Amino acid sequence: MNNILLTGLPRIGKTTVIQKVARQLDGCAGFYTQEIKEGNARVGFRLITLDDKQCVLSHKSARSPYRVGEYCVNRDCIERLGVAAIEHGIKKRCTIVIDEIGKMELFSDVFKNAVLLALESGSPVLGTILLRPHHFCDKIKKRGDVEIIEVTEENRDNLPTKILQRLE
Repeated sequence: MNNILLTGLPRIGKTTVIQKVARQLDGCAGFYTQEIKEGNARVGFRLITLDDKQCVLSHKSARSPYRVGEYCVNRDCIERLGVAAIEHGIKKRCTIVIDEIGKMELFSDVFKNAVLLALESGSPVLGTILLRPHHFCDKIKKRGDVEIIEVTEENRDNLPTKILQRLE
C-alpha cells in the first residue's frame, strides 16, 4: 500500500509529521500548509510547495465567495500552486505530498481531480485528510490502495520513522 493519509483532530501534529517525513525523502514533490499569525492570533493559512513557492490559501481579511468559518479561501492559490505541485510529483514519479485534503482545498474541482490522479499514478502519496465525514474524503478513505493513520498525541512522535520505513 503506497498511499498513506494522516487524519486526526485539528492541531494534533499532522502537518508536523508530514514535514518531518518530506525532509527525509529524496526528490518528493507537493505542498504543505502553514498558519499565518499576527501576534498570537491565527489569521489565515499559507500554502507552501516543497520547492518553496507560496501563496495565501486563506485569510480573515480576504474577500472570496469561498469561506470556511471566518477564513476566506483563495481558490486560485490551490489551483495555481497546489495542483501544479501535485502534477509535478506525478510527472517526476516521486512521492507526492498533499497537506491537506481539507475543507478549503475541496472548493476546487481541479484540486479534487489532481488528488485522484495522484492516488492512481502509482507514485506514493503522503497526505492529510479530514477526520470528519465529507463525501469526497469518505470515498478516498474507502479505497483499497489507501492506508488511513490517525495521528494522536501518543503516536505522533514515532510516526515519521514508521512512515519512512513504509515509503522506502
